[in-house]
Amino acid sequence: MNPSIQTNEHSHAQQTIQANGIDIAFRFDGPEGAPVILMANSLMSDYSMWDWNVPALTDRYRVLRFDKRGHGGSETTPAPYNMGQLADDAVALLDALKIDQVHFIGLSMGGMIGQQLGARYPERIRSLSLCDTASEMPPRSLWEDRFALARKEGISGLVTGTIGRWFTAPFIERAPQDIEKVRQMILGTGLEGYLGCASAVRDMAQTTMLLKIKALTLIVTGRQDPACTVDQAIVLNRMIDGSQLVILEDAAHLSNIEQPTAFNRTIRDFIDTVDDSL
Repeated sequence: MNPSIQTNEHSHAQQTIQANGIDIAFRFDGPEGAPVILMANSLMSDYSMWDWNVPALTDRYRVLRFDKRGHGGSETTPAPYNMGQLADDAVALLDALKIDQVHFIGLSMGGMIGQQLGARYPERIRSLSLCDTASEMPPRSLWEDRFALARKEGISGLVTGTIGRWFTAPFIERAPQDIEKVRQMILGTGLEGYLGCASAVRDMAQTTMLLKIKALTLIVTGRQDPACTVDQAIVLNRMIDGSQLVILEDAAHLSNIEQPTAFNRTIRDFIDTVDDSL
């Protein structure tokens, strides 16, 4: 099926395509024919969360962003989802777009999907950048509390707590425009899509799966990330053979937005080095 071009106020370039039985929203930036970078988002975000980063990549790479099931412009199916299903969605998107291999960048939940791809679809992955992410997210009670709040108050009930985890207090203070853009992105998430994807995070147990990852892997995390901690990043680093760990100072969970210059340089240097060696 050919992608159908759709326009909305967020992006003049959003397209949708059928993959793994659902409509997935995506967009390309950068030159056709260049090596492809696939970027995967956090929970309660859409692909605009990469707006701070895409311009640092598109001189050399073709950047493919997409909204996962239940988020942004992609179709919502009944909750719950699981991480394997979300990874299969991403591979089905690549199949539908006839893309064999990608450099993968995923943050938070996007990085959890990336772990699945690296372990289960090694032939599709040229490099893995796993950012502010973890292989398990206990305790279960934390998720049950958030689900109860979301069912009672809607996604708006989660906004303040989410922004407080995603960014340091000084950044929230000094970057009101960035925070407002993120706030609107969170509020754009539907309840069913949130519950579906958050269930996948709650139920995830991927630590032993990390042993199967053979792709060159970069792990990036914010020093102040309370959601996916430095300790959880160290677990990834120890379990993924040959991986590199970079800790960004003065950043919490969405380090790509809070410290975009350092984030972009770190990711770009890594991908360039891998690409030059292929």
